[in-house]
Amino acid sequence: MNGDSLQRPTIHDVLLARRRIAPYLAPTPLLRPPALGRALACDAYLKCENLQPVGAFKVRGGVNLVAAERQAGALNPAGLVAASTGNHGQSIAFAAQLFDLPATIFAPRGANPLKVAAMKALGAEVRLEGHDFDAAREASESYAAGTGARYVHSMNEPLLIAGVATAYLEALLEVPGADVMIVPIGGGSGAAGAGIVARALNPSMRVIGVQASGAPAFYRSFLSGRPESTPEARTRAEGLATRVAFSLPLGIIRATVDEIVLVEDAEMQAAMRLLLETAHVVAEEAGAAAAAAALKLRDRVEGRKVILGLSGGNATLAQIGDALAAT
Repeated sequence: MNGDSLQRPTIHDVLLARRRIAPYLAPTPLLRPPALGRALACDAYLKCENLQPVGAFKVRGGVNLVAAERQAGALNPAGLVAASTGNHGQSIAFAAQLFDLPATIFAPRGANPLKVAAMKALGAEVRLEGHDFDAAREASESYAAGTGARYVHSMNEPLLIAGVATAYLEALLEVPGADVMIVPIGGGSGAAGAGIVARALNPSMRVIGVQASGAPAFYRSFLSGRPESTPEARTRAEGLATRVAFSLPLGIIRATVDEIVLVEDAEMQAAMRLLLETAHVVAEEAGAAAAAAALKLRDRVEGRKVILGLSGGNATLAQIGDALAAT
């Protein structure tokens, strides 16, 4: 799906999304752990999307998309199909179950078993194909073309972006005077949503995206101004492991996000430990990326009000153990 022809969502779309998802998803907490603030030398606020029903922020987008299509009388009885490393797939599986639709999710071989099991428990058929997300995406696109099912692109979907943006709308309604917002970037829907909300509600706030150094396609695209790809995505953070930047979120992010920083896997593991110790919350590597960036940029955020997007908490016991052992 080419995002160039799609209309970019606005704050109006985010407000509509907030109304659509309200019957199904409660707002998540915005924590202000004193120990985390001391460690980061700032007034730190943690938006806990790990407490969503599927353990990640993506569910907001899936529910908004399917609810909007139901309102429009456009639900496809052939169901939904998507590709995911786990969190987008859980979002689509959750929304499909909510609105009584079949769902087929393509995930890469070796995908997080916790996320695969969760998608199956939500009633989705899960097919493991390809060595990474982009290979699974290509398989899902072929399947959708052959079956007529509604293919839900993980990024080039305005309703998904408007839906996930509601997380940052909630955060800014609680802390309208925030100075900085830091958001992980895999495919870019979360950071695009954060940028839309920030520019509408607090234009002077600095918005910083975070990507894994081993999967820098979006970072490179942000600098060059055109979608770029990398031959591989070498990161433990499956939520950030994308090889391709997509045009719709890229256009929004270049217009609304101030910068993107890269973090190493070891820095995300250190942030996982920090969040566990100071805020008593579990984050997967991608979910800890914003905290990792705040640690890296400690001198720049010192003394400021900083919102950190904890995008997901679907870490396996092995991943948590590895993070703890990496000290």
